Amino acid sequence: MGIRVLEFLLSFSVFLFVVELVRREKLTFKYAFAWIFFSVIGVVFSLFPVIPYKISKVLGFELPSNFIFFSLLGMFVFLSLLLTVFLCQQNRRNDRMAQKIGLLEEEMRALQERMKGR
Repeated sequence: MGIRVLEFLLSFSVFLFVVELVRREKLTFKYAFAWIFFSVIGVVFSLFPVIPYKISKVLGFELPSNFIFFSLLGMFVFLSLLLTVFLCQQNRRNDRMAQKIGLLEEEMRALQERMKGR
């Protein structure tokens, strides 16, 4: 099995896996978009191997493999940053929800005390 076939199968498998996770509602599209994007790039690069060669030459890389490694590193840094942003957003939502729950509990206690006083 050639490296191009392996690259295609791996990229396409990741694509199908992510689409299946979205379909089963185990992953939202918001989180899946980056994975789908990068897997499509992998499929395109495997079907048209001249593209990474030309891009690497234009960007000044000595070898196309250096460009691929640099691209993978950039992809992982981007995904890490994206997930960190989502995590911070979720933490803010959790903080707001905890504050609202605290206020609701306080209101319930006040109402219960008023009801006992009657």
